[in-house]
Amino acid sequence: MRLSDFAYELPEELIAKYPIEKRDHSKLMVINRKDASIQHKRFYDLPDFLNPGDLLIVNETMVYPARLWAIKDRTEAKVEVFLLRELENNLWEVMVKPARKVRIGNKLTVAEGVQCDVIDNTVSGGRVVRFNNISQQDLYALIDKIGQSPLPPYIDRDPTPVDKIKYQTIYAKRRGAVAAPTAGLHFTKDLIDKIKAKGVKIRPVVLHIGLGTFRPVTVEDLSRHRMDSEYYEVSAETAIAINETKARRKRVIAVGTSVVRALETVTVSGFQVSPRKGWTDKFIHPPYDFKMVDVLITNFHQSKSTLIMQVAAFASLDLVLKAYKEATKKKYRFFSYGDAMVIL
Repeated sequence: MRLSDFAYELPEELIAKYPIEKRDHSKLMVINRKDASIQHKRFYDLPDFLNPGDLLIVNETMVYPARLWAIKDRTEAKVEVFLLRELENNLWEVMVKPARKVRIGNKLTVAEGVQCDVIDNTVSGGRVVRFNNISQQDLYALIDKIGQSPLPPYIDRDPTPVDKIKYQTIYAKRRGAVAAPTAGLHFTKDLIDKIKAKGVKIRPVVLHIGLGTFRPVTVEDLSRHRMDSEYYEVSAETAIAINETKARRKRVIAVGTSVVRALETVTVSGFQVSPRKGWTDKFIHPPYDFKMVDVLITNFHQSKSTLIMQVAAFASLDLVLKAYKEATKKKYRFFSYGDAMVIL
């Protein structure tokens, strides 16, 4: 398939710029792959489509407020420092803006008494910096205090303190993502309790989502596109739960495309998974034979993105484009703070 196959038109006003007040009151489109039917519900109706014995897999990665502002030495220029990932204690890969003003050897002051040295360039146009005069834990605390939420570019507004709460799942535990696993933003504690009460087990994986999730595909031939690597973990407890669920012929339900990438990465043979951690650059697009995932919960994604490609691999491109057209007609809210779909 070609890049242009995954294009669709979206009115600007349907891009969700702000989170909904009640997480589980977002719209939920229910898509059935067997008969290509579409229903319109609310996210709090999700338990109606789950069965006892199903296994819900969530991504417990935690978004940190990755956008910092710094003052460059000598020129006093203001520079944005976007933290991508920690390479080791106080050594970080970052993106800087404006990049042309930041060179190896520069010192950037992010807070009183706290500087970072620019020590290297990266192949993707970023920088490697080392923070000085601060411990790792104190640096984390400083980032949490002064950093801004790393909202996606299409939200196109300044972050607010509310985003630090709303652009985070309620079950986030493992710090490391610069983008939220947005399908999980719709869950509330009450909804999770209702899901468990129905006899559905919930188990976590980790996949720390990076900026690559927003990186545009620039080649028409999809076989030439390379995904950014992202760190993942699938624990022994989660692997056992998945294998037991499959053995009982029950469903594994992925909350979000990041969970899909993690689960499909750890498939070892047939329909078995093993506990594993590492880095994945798995690119899922049509045609693809899913080994682990039976049901997918996801948001509505950007035109020509790797995310809509993964969804199209799961549900067929024709059905996905039909659903997106229906969502546009029904005024669904799109992207990170937008509405959701469940594909059965």
